[in-house]
Amino acid sequence: MGRYLLRRLLQLVPVFIGTTFLIYWLVWSVPGDPFAGKCGDRRCPDSYINFMTEKYQLDQSIWVQYATYMKNLFQGDFGVTYNNRAVGDIIATAYPNTLKLAVVALAIEAIIGLSAGVLTGLRRNGFLDNLVLVSTLFLIALPVFVVGFVLQWLLGVKWGIVHPTVSSEMRLSELLLPGFVLGSASMAYVARVARTSIAENRRADYVRTAIAKGLPMRRVVGVHLLRNSLIPVVTLLGTDLGALMGGAIVTEGIFGINGIGRAVLRAIVTKESATVVSIVVVLVLVYLLMNLLVDLLYAALDPRIRYE
Repeated sequence: MGRYLLRRLLQLVPVFIGTTFLIYWLVWSVPGDPFAGKCGDRRCPDSYINFMTEKYQLDQSIWVQYATYMKNLFQGDFGVTYNNRAVGDIIATAYPNTLKLAVVALAIEAIIGLSAGVLTGLRRNGFLDNLVLVSTLFLIALPVFVVGFVLQWLLGVKWGIVHPTVSSEMRLSELLLPGFVLGSASMAYVARVARTSIAENRRADYVRTAIAKGLPMRRVVGVHLLRNSLIPVVTLLGTDLGALMGGAIVTEGIFGINGIGRAVLRAIVTKESATVVSIVVVLVLVYLLMNLLVDLLYAALDPRIRYE
């Protein structure tokens, strides 16, 4: 296990460098003037543009800029914006909000999606199975912004059941609706994957043997069937945390959440390459660590899997 873990950690290094460089190059290639609008309606003076260009090394090649950025990053410096605000402060302010939202969304999709998948997998072709099938197809087909606006208007504005927007306190009761909206599509996928996995393993020999031994159905499902059926679901949930954090731009905009999504959108518009790359660095680390955790959970769920 130790050798496998070390090998996986070493594999993360080129992935991390390649991903961050790709994002840096994409932001660097975006056309436009990064100093447009910095001086109001009039054009910025040449002295100001020359000073900012030299300060942020915008006259250097992308290789020099990226190397300088990575050197500062490994020293704990995420850089500063063109408005001289530390990028680390932006991440420290926005990241916890998005993380809370993503965790709530992940919990909702895991609880509801897994429960629906297990129930329909055990009782296929019934009313509940057809209901979940139609509901999941409906959620997958609808864009997130449509689900968000409809639920916000219906539950928040018309019926007044929940808050239509999220306050700065980020209370759990306020995050339930945006969390459901953010995780709605993933919840549908979790339900479909869990249903298929449960239905396939339901016919396996080890399940028949457990039933033939007279074990209670609750133990058969909870210990034998569910444990071996969770591997594809765990894979989906593990990789989904980073996707939820990176894809929360629309949800954060609808519910007025000051999170990573809105911060990275503003940074892309203003060509703040340091801000975009720094936020992506955090998201990439989440992706890589969650993938590693998922691999380690495989062995815990299925004793037949061993990493030597």
